[in-house]
Amino acid sequence: MFLILEILRICKKAVLQICLILHRYRYLYFFILFTAYSLLICFNVSIICLIVIHKNLHEPMYVFIAALLLNSLLFSTNIYPKLLADFLSETQIISYKVCLFQIFVFYSLSCSEFLLLAAMAYDRYVSICKPLQYPTIMRKRTVIFLLVSAWLLPACHVAVPVILNIDNKLCNFTLKGIFCNNSVIQLYCVMSRALSIYGAFVLLNVGFFPMLFIIFTYTKIIITVYQHSGEVKKKAAQTCLPHLLVLINYSCLLTYDMIIARLESDFSKTARFVMTVQIIMYNPLCNPIVYGLKMNEISKHLQKLSDCSHGFSLGTLVSLPQSKDMQLLGLG
Repeated sequence: MFLILEILRICKKAVLQICLILHRYRYLYFFILFTAYSLLICFNVSIICLIVIHKNLHEPMYVFIAALLLNSLLFSTNIYPKLLADFLSETQIISYKVCLFQIFVFYSLSCSEFLLLAAMAYDRYVSICKPLQYPTIMRKRTVIFLLVSAWLLPACHVAVPVILNIDNKLCNFTLKGIFCNNSVIQLYCVMSRALSIYGAFVLLNVGFFPMLFIIFTYTKIIITVYQHSGEVKKKAAQTCLPHLLVLINYSCLLTYDMIIARLESDFSKTARFVMTVQIIMYNPLCNPIVYGLKMNEISKHLQKLSDCSHGFSLGTLVSLPQSKDMQLLGLG
């Protein structure tokens, strides 16, 4: 929280404006993204509420899932409101200070996703490979430490280049994108070599190394379950497969962001727009769907919620004719 306040305090000195590119068919884009934003809020909040409400879901694995979905929700809220407002506005501009803050939140939460997936991988590793030690290792204190670290470490890492770039001189004021990401480096007159090296360090520290750790833990899990019965293999697959799907999906999208933002390619505006939208749309939408369908306990509660809603709707429909008849008879 202190880092965020410090960034906002220093950024007040910056008054430069950065123009955003808006494509044709903006009302169609607005409708699509507004629908996506509404759905991802509904999906993510529903599963988070289920995990909070039901005590049988108060386990480390489900706590990490709730944290991951909350991270996706915050990630989307950093992008969608400003983007939707741009689609309805005649001029698409963003102040430099807001752009830097958006970059800070974007990359901080992006790196947090990798660390949360690494924490989930560690939880599955202990659960499957060391089941007798699981209650001792994955205590409440351990879970809280992993969650705090997953959000705090990336924030500290990303805050450094954001703060140092506040006074960086701009030679270009048109951002080639629909939101602020590392393509902002193309606007600077001179790019600091030290910051480029530091950026690579951050990428390794909170992106590449957590990914290697995830691959290592799941390799150990596969080796362990291979020696057990088919039932153990099935249970391991049900809990590990969603994590792997989310990891692969997010890794591909973030790799695209890191590469395309630094290359001054001749992509058409439409192609760049469509590929960039995938970064902010796919993962926040896919995460709740993957965990809702693949995790048995969450799926059961979602099914019960659906049945209750269906039953309520039927009850309402059955009661409506009776109320109408009473009104016609002068009894309503």
